Amino acid sequence: MPSLTHTDRGSSLQRLPLPAWLPQDLWPFDTFALWVDGTRIAVSVTGRGPVLLFYTGIGSFIWRDVMLSLSSTFHCVTLDPPGIGLSAPAPRDAISLERSARAVDAVIQALDLGDATLVVHDTGGPSAFAAAARCGRCVNGLVGVNTFGWRPSGAAFRGMLAVMGSKTMRRIDLATGVLPRITSTTFGVGRHLDARSREAYRIGIARAIGAFHEYLRDARDSTIYKELDRAFAGPLGQLPLLTIFGERNDPLGFQPRWKALFPAAQQMVIPKGNHFPMCDDPRGVATAIREWHRKYVATRKDRAS
Repeated sequence: MPSLTHTDRGSSLQRLPLPAWLPQDLWPFDTFALWVDGTRIAVSVTGRGPVLLFYTGIGSFIWRDVMLSLSSTFHCVTLDPPGIGLSAPAPRDAISLERSARAVDAVIQALDLGDATLVVHDTGGPSAFAAAARCGRCVNGLVGVNTFGWRPSGAAFRGMLAVMGSKTMRRIDLATGVLPRITSTTFGVGRHLDARSREAYRIGIARAIGAFHEYLRDARDSTIYKELDRAFAGPLGQLPLLTIFGERNDPLGFQPRWKALFPAAQQMVIPKGNHFPMCDDPRGVATAIREWHRKYVATRKDRAS
């Protein structure tokens, strides 16, 4: 796998300057631009070692402290979905889980991530799993953090996506910024963040809140779920899986659903955690990933060789 440095690598990757609202001390990673489907995708890297590829539908900033904890022993890579975070704004017809999956696949190919472990969250999960299914044997393990990998069913799940993905909710959020404000508090990502970090997160998600609601709309009936069903019944279903959920945020029973799909899955619950357990207890989440990878991914690779 090529190692990105402070110089541009190849024709497809270019150094991406950080915006004023996200100074280097708050985002201390090398960040690059990759063009996918005509849209600029932001990719950030740090550390050396086995590859961890982090992905979420809400923006990479939530992974910062976990990546910092793991960068001494892992090569950590993260990307922002089209229209989210440091990726360029995207037209509404470019916001879908399918486009998101293509962005993940493009990063895997551009950085030659031939033996990576996925660490995914929220609507980033289905897209990253689809990308993993398309790249053959390039993924060696899965970590699901408050995420899912199947077609939403049941009134509660589908109703939530219908409301949150509606034009009305999108307009309300664009006008009031209520969701960025709520999720930047201790109820969301802010339990262990200082004031500057909470503000950087809030600005980042506020700039992309329209795209965020579009992803929730598409997640209700995305075209990729049939592909995921086949993948989990096939190669992806044979991979080691770790799931991490907040104690206070699994109302739809995703943890049991994952255990049914992966009987050998390891599962962790963050005490008093909400929807962002990687922010509620970044050190605990990093330790869990490190120990699980050593026990279930590295040893599996050693046995195969």
